[in-house]
Amino acid sequence: MTDNDPHQARPQAKDGAGSDSAGSDSQGPKRRRRRRPRRRVSGNQANTSNASNTSNASNAQPKQQQQKKQQKQQNPEQGQTQGQGHSSAGGEEAKKNTRGRRKSGNRNRRRNSQTQRSGQRGARGGQQANKRRNNQNSRMVTRDETSAGGLVVSGLAEAVSESGQVDLSRVYVALIGRLDRRNRLLWSMPKGHVEPGEDRRATAEREVWEETGIHGEAFAELGVIDYWFVSEGVRIHKTVHHHLLRFIDGDLNDEDPEVTEVSWIPVSELIEHLAYADERKLARTAHNLLPKLAREEKAAGKATPR
Repeated sequence: MTDNDPHQARPQAKDGAGSDSAGSDSQGPKRRRRRRPRRRVSGNQANTSNASNTSNASNAQPKQQQQKKQQKQQNPEQGQTQGQGHSSAGGEEAKKNTRGRRKSGNRNRRRNSQTQRSGQRGARGGQQANKRRNNQNSRMVTRDETSAGGLVVSGLAEAVSESGQVDLSRVYVALIGRLDRRNRLLWSMPKGHVEPGEDRRATAEREVWEETGIHGEAFAELGVIDYWFVSEGVRIHKTVHHHLLRFIDGDLNDEDPEVTEVSWIPVSELIEHLAYADERKLARTAHNLLPKLAREEKAAGKATPR
């Protein structure tokens, strides 16, 4: 074979010679890279490495704190914004509180206005009721009546002691009892209408005799009371003149159909027995007048008939 034959085999290079040509040849064998063996670390080396890491971390913490302080000093606006955030939160709470106060104030105002309106309505209703009553009373026929009566007194002279003291428990007066609509027995002073042309004292003597069965002689005025009442659609204004009558004679009886019971009552218990306030005032007046009248009876030598 000649030298120019391309298929002629070339001789292999020795160690170190022809390596570049062989590596450049694509058809030649490829070399494998050797891997470096890993180093095994002993226990002491690992501990030293961990200690170094912890020391680095501990050193890193103050460094981080210093960096944060520097950032705060460089950016003071961040702290201001945080403070503004807190202040804004407090402002929102204050706004909520003011809103709640406004709502409660409005509620109280509404309640007060409602109570005022209800009170005004009640006052208007009362005024309207009074107007209706006044209109009814103005339409109703009115009439004036006059009556007379009084207390028959027994034992005036006998109630005076030798020293001049008067024992009102020994002085008696005649009262009448009548049943009301509730079937209660109400005690009062006997009285009746004054007839045309009749004297009021004579009327008192007559009415006392008709309602109690006792004859008496009027010798002092006790007082006057007046009141209003309605009877059979007529509004009546009644005036009653009361007198003190000296006992003459007679026996208690309840023959009058308008009288339920008749009784002698001690003057010391008179106020408790009377049912009407205006007559109780007259009883107090009698308490003041009777001691003087009893002494006069004693001085005049008068005595109560038995």
